[in-house]
Amino acid sequence: MSAKEAQSIANSRDLDLVMISPNAKPPVCKIMDYGKYKYEQARKEKESKKKQKVINVKEVRLRPGIEDNDLNTKANQAMKFLKKGDKVKVELRFRGRELGHKDIGKEVMLKFIDIVKEFGEPTKAPAFEGNNMVVMIDPKK
Repeated sequence: MSAKEAQSIANSRDLDLVMISPNAKPPVCKIMDYGKYKYEQARKEKESKKKQKVINVKEVRLRPGIEDNDLNTKANQAMKFLKKGDKVKVELRFRGRELGHKDIGKEVMLKFIDIVKEFGEPTKAPAFEGNNMVVMIDPKK
C-alpha cells in the first residue's frame, strides 16, 4: 500500500499514520491514535515508578573512645534506620594518635555490629578508607 493511500485511510478514520520502523524496506507504518498511545506509555511509566523502592543510605559516625551509653544511642539510631528499610553506613573516625590503636576501633565497630545484628547484617567486614573504618549494614528482609 502506498503512503498516500494509508494517509487517506487514516484521515478518514480520524487517526494518525505512525511510522514504526522507517529504515525498513519498505517502511512499516501503523494507523493509530498517537495521542492515546503517548498517554498510555506515560501511564505505564508512572506505574512502574510507583513500584520501585528507593533505598536511602543513612550514616552514623563513631569515635574509638566512645562510651557504652553513647554507643547504644548511636546503635538505636541505626536500628531505627534499618527498621525503615534504609542502609546504614557506619564510619569510625580516627584522629592523630588514635591511628596507632586501630585494635580499639575494631572492637568498638564489632560491638556496634553485634548490637544491631537483629535488624541488619554487614555486607562485608569493616575496612579502612583513609583515616576512617567503614562498614555498610543492610536491613534484614
